[in-house]
Amino acid sequence: ASYTITYMSGFANYAKNYFPIYLFGAVFAKLMDISGNAQSIAQFCTLKLGKSRAVLSVVLTCAILTYGGVSLFVVAFVMLPVAIAVFRAADIPKRLIPGAIALGAFTFTMTALPGSPQVQNTIPMTYFGTDAFAAPVLGIIAAIMMFSLGMIWLNYRAKKAKQAEEGYGDHDDEKKEISESDLPG
Repeated sequence: ASYTITYMSGFANYAKNYFPIYLFGAVFAKLMDISGNAQSIAQFCTLKLGKSRAVLSVVLTCAILTYGGVSLFVVAFVMLPVAIAVFRAADIPKRLIPGAIALGAFTFTMTALPGSPQVQNTIPMTYFGTDAFAAPVLGIIAAIMMFSLGMIWLNYRAKKAKQAEEGYGDHDDEKKEISESDLPG
């Protein structure tokens, strides 16, 4: 009864309420990819931060979107085509993309930074009687630690891949880049 009545009815209610967010996030991400907007954003980030900071570019873009209120699930869908273009330009292995997106969207901005609008930060407010800015010093310290250690690890893995002469690779499941003149502004 705990599984069939309590858990499954709660899960079905969650799926019913949040399915549109996941569906439209995936559709939006695909439109970003097909239209060339993802590649345009990637070129802008690469231009501003440089190819050597591709991992930082993806992490910061995810963090800005998540802390700005975009659902972390939508951020994951939207950032995948952007991250692919940035990592391809920097010749960093594709296998590091999930880590970069997770660091930017699922860690410090979701749980630690004071005032985060993400559901993981807002649900406890009703139970503990706090606001979104509870424990700001501890949250900032935790966010700095999460960001720093995550970036150290991702940069270490990218450096090891570069030393092993492992680049982005050739992936058949991806469409080829659009010429720069066809990209949107």
